[in-house]
Amino acid sequence: MELGLDGKVAMVACASSGLGFGVAEALAAEGADVSICARDADRLADAHGKLEAIGGGRVHSQVADMADVAAVERWVAETAIEFGGIDIVVGHTGGVNQGPVEGFGAEDFRQAFDTAFIPHVTLVNAATPHLKRGGWGRVLMITSESVRQPMPHNALSGIARLGLLGYARNLVHAFGDSGVTVNVLAPGYHDTPALRGPSGGDPSAAAAEVPVRKVGDPGDFGALAAFLASRQAAFVTGTLLLADGGNTRAVV
Repeated sequence: MELGLDGKVAMVACASSGLGFGVAEALAAEGADVSICARDADRLADAHGKLEAIGGGRVHSQVADMADVAAVERWVAETAIEFGGIDIVVGHTGGVNQGPVEGFGAEDFRQAFDTAFIPHVTLVNAATPHLKRGGWGRVLMITSESVRQPMPHNALSGIARLGLLGYARNLVHAFGDSGVTVNVLAPGYHDTPALRGPSGGDPSAAAAEVPVRKVGDPGDFGALAAFLASRQAAFVTGTLLLADGGNTRAVV
């Protein structure tokens, strides 16, 4: 299927590996110009090289911490200058501390919101003038399955990210008929460095919790994101799409 992304300019946050890289890879394969950021310069350079090897659109990479407002704003500004505009914005952040809700104090909650919620707002605010100017745009926010089904061992994740659903649905009205859609992706367990941990462990323990008895592939997740960014998804906005192998079974 031709997704209509050839020549579009896409920004993907935290894209040196894992789900972020999977999304950047899928968009690059569709011919989009891709701008990525991450905190680790070496891993970012490696991802940059892999994206260039795809042979799709142009690639820009910039070291930036999504929790640093000024750094995110610089990344947006420099992407717009280099590529002449911005069409697609994919917000993604690092994880938060794990543990049960009763184990955290007010400062822990504040830090979780600063890590998992505020960076999305910073990125969208900085990119909005460029998206509206182009008359066509896509905003995607990567959250977690925990926004639909509480995970007692990872309480802060669901709490801090849940606000993104309300934020996204308000953005739908803010963008109005500008041609910009807003959607949220909620992944479950995927085969990423974050899941495998520092020692590069086997993800089979996580797979045992999932009804389909496997973890997701970042490339498949990237393909979902690419579809939501596509021409064909122009009437899909304000939605939450779960990609978790059936692990979340809430009715609403």
